[in-house]
Amino acid sequence: MVLSASLLLGACEQIYQRGYVLPEGALEQIPVGSSQEQVLVVLGTPSTVATVSGEAFYYISQRGEKPVAFMPQKVVDQRVIAVYFDKSRRVERLADYGMRDGKVFDFVSRTTPAGGKELSYLTYLFKIIGLDPK
Repeated sequence: MVLSASLLLGACEQIYQRGYVLPEGALEQIPVGSSQEQVLVVLGTPSTVATVSGEAFYYISQRGEKPVAFMPQKVVDQRVIAVYFDKSRRVERLADYGMRDGKVFDFVSRTTPAGGKELSYLTYLFKIIGLDPK
């Protein structure tokens, strides 16, 4: 009886995806120097746009799991895809920010962003989607 109950509960796991879903291979279609229009065609409308130090598009997503229907949802991954543009509206840099060891981490360059306006804005974005990167 216990075995069958645990099998039933294990089968009830639900996975939630909120926000932007990055299409497979999409970032490879946007090399540095691509136009802003090409980014919009490949990635679609951004979740938010910033003009902190030039223009940037941010695509925000969150993935959660709910082990059993009556249990609370647990966030397992949060990402912010950032596309930074130069003054001529060409892609200057791409970043895939997430959390690693409690800090904002760029999975493209494999670095933790330095302090400043960009990190402040990213910290704000992560707070909005429910994860405080302190």
